[in-house]
Amino acid sequence: MKITTLTATAALALTAGMAQAADEMTVQLKWVTQAQFAGYYVAEDKGFYDEEDLDVTIKPGGPDIAPVQVLLGGGADVMVDWLPSALAARENGAPIVNIAQPFKSSGLMLTCLKETGIETPEDFSGHTLGTWFFGNELPLYSWMSKLGLPTDGSEEGVTIQKINFNVDPLLQKQVDCATTMTYNEYWQVIDAGLTPADLVVFKYEDEGISTLEDGLYTTEENLEDPEMVDKLARFVRASMKGWKYAEENPDEAADIVLENDETGAQTEEHQKRMMGEIAKLTEGSDGTLDPADFERTVEVLLSSGAEPVITEDPGEAAWTHEITDQALN
Repeated sequence: MKITTLTATAALALTAGMAQAADEMTVQLKWVTQAQFAGYYVAEDKGFYDEEDLDVTIKPGGPDIAPVQVLLGGGADVMVDWLPSALAARENGAPIVNIAQPFKSSGLMLTCLKETGIETPEDFSGHTLGTWFFGNELPLYSWMSKLGLPTDGSEEGVTIQKINFNVDPLLQKQVDCATTMTYNEYWQVIDAGLTPADLVVFKYEDEGISTLEDGLYTTEENLEDPEMVDKLARFVRASMKGWKYAEENPDEAADIVLENDETGAQTEEHQKRMMGEIAKLTEGSDGTLDPADFERTVEVLLSSGAEPVITEDPGEAAWTHEITDQALN
């Protein structure tokens, strides 16, 4: 009986050891814990990563965290980033590659005060447009170039003013229009007391100047390792399952995000509202990058007429379908 007991104990230990043998994977988010990244938190909460034999660590971002530096420094296997900043990093020597694109559409908008008389893009002349910089300004410059509007502050053109990542300049009427996201800053304007009737919004997607947001990136070195490629494919498959679940169950997804917000800074109302908007951006995506969307992003960045974040088209070396092809088949 004693031998049998020891054998059973050894078997249990072996089973436990096997259960702990899941492949580790770390993802670095672009920003803080919020519904913008719900798909990853849902995949973890619902056991989708477990089903793929993955032990995933999700690292929140923040104002002092550069995802590409974390990725290149070995602190993450994959990161979430916008394509313009990823391409800028790549041109500056960072060997990073887009492996999946959960966000199909852009959430960028230009939100204008209706009282300024702006109703259409043709009304921009003589007005001040506030936008974030660090590459975020380039779609706006490209748009002005398409409209034939100088950005020199003349009456015939517009003034482009750098603003921080908040809507104070718009609320204080320091600018007539400000860059906002459909799922975040726009609602800060509403929460400040303005109504949709007080505003005129222009979605970058509708204006043909949108650039790809929230893609998944890894290093060229990782893509040369067959074992890592397999892990990445499983990660993308589980993550997209998480995103589709979040689309179909937005309120539950928002609750899962809140459970993972260690700062306690997020509110239920804001996260549920955000998740509803995020679901519109991931809708229609199976994670596969559309080359046409990639090419549009590059064209916007190169045609802005402003100081560029990239100076040449990086071509297909900047993205791959290898991971999504393996994940979906």
